[in-house]
Amino acid sequence: MSSVRQKREIPGTAVFDGDLAQKGYALNKMCFSFNSADNRAEFQRDEQAYCRKYGLNEEQESVIRNRDVLGLLAAGGNVYYLAKFAGILGLDVQDLGAAQTGMTKDEFKAMLVAAGK
Repeated sequence: MSSVRQKREIPGTAVFDGDLAQKGYALNKMCFSFNSADNRAEFQRDEQAYCRKYGLNEEQESVIRNRDVLGLLAAGGNVYYLAKFAGILGLDVQDLGAAQTGMTKDEFKAMLVAAGK
């Protein structure tokens, strides 16, 4: 019996699957490096050089440069690693969730509270 896995599609959402994980490996590796204060400082001194150090492609460099959260997800970024990058910008995971859903942060927080009831 052969089992062919069908890709899961959710309209308007980049599903983080094996293909997207592979595509975003360099981006996620770079974002993971931001656990170190020295690496965050190095990134802030010269973003372009830091992106190249980790082998980001042009799409990934562009979305980093433009602070494009949805673009980061589409470029293979995993939200948990992207949270490290967002922290440099003074953002948190709720800011990322709001951007991903097209809501304000307050709307996103209210949705989370309502979902928990």
